[in-house]
Amino acid sequence: MPNQEKEKPAATVTATEAVAPPPPSPPPPKPAPASEDSGTQYFFGEPLVGFDPSEITGSLIVIEGMDGSGRSTQIMLLQEWLESEGFAVQTSGLRRSNLVGRDIDELLAKNAVTRLTLALMYATDFFDQVEHRILPALRSGTMVLADRYIFTLIGRGVVRGINRDYMSGLYAMALRPHLTFWLNVRPETAFGREFRKAQAISYWEAGRDMSLSHDLYWSFIRYQTMIKREFEVMAKKHNFIELDGEASVPAVNKLLRQRIAEQLGIRSTKYTPSSALSHLWR
Repeated sequence: MPNQEKEKPAATVTATEAVAPPPPSPPPPKPAPASEDSGTQYFFGEPLVGFDPSEITGSLIVIEGMDGSGRSTQIMLLQEWLESEGFAVQTSGLRRSNLVGRDIDELLAKNAVTRLTLALMYATDFFDQVEHRILPALRSGTMVLADRYIFTLIGRGVVRGINRDYMSGLYAMALRPHLTFWLNVRPETAFGREFRKAQAISYWEAGRDMSLSHDLYWSFIRYQTMIKREFEVMAKKHNFIELDGEASVPAVNKLLRQRIAEQLGIRSTKYTPSSALSHLWR
């Protein structure tokens, strides 16, 4: 169902079958050396050419989590809350670029694309959005809410056998978010939510391309467990703010608002959804 150093401890706010190895990946890209003055501290590796950190007046807030973790619901609620507080809000997500978004959708629908090709197309989709959606918004003082970010894309590539350094190198020029939240749920919970929502589970969110199981349920559970383990690794490295995605929507949203309010200097975190979004408040 398509619509995706020194280690620091992950911040916590709240109360297999083997996969056949894919063809060898190309050697990982090597980040070019750059000084901090050129903006490297704003990126995971080398900075974008011509980047001026003084131009960034908005904030990039990322919501990560597996399929069925509740990300999209929280993005909609947070957008309404922030706009009610007077902020301009832009959203981003996977497969939303004008350049290749539809092309990726078509390839996913055919279930016929190699792992590396798909990873490279997602990277193209991501950086097209960075250039034409995310950076322009941040330069104008807009708050950007990202429904997934490079962490999902790296994790998906790694569990499919693509070299971890290669995947990280692809996204070396990605902006570091101001806040990264991880909605952590059990794969069993995620399966129930996804199935209730669409009465189906997509080929890709169940990892069927990886031949993990002939059974749809177990394929989903095994694949999403692998993704969850990748999030656990990245949470420590990139200091995710981990939230209990098993909690109710209002409870998770309250915690999100509290942390975002601290980041943006918002005094009150009171919020009641409009009638258009009240069906999500449960």
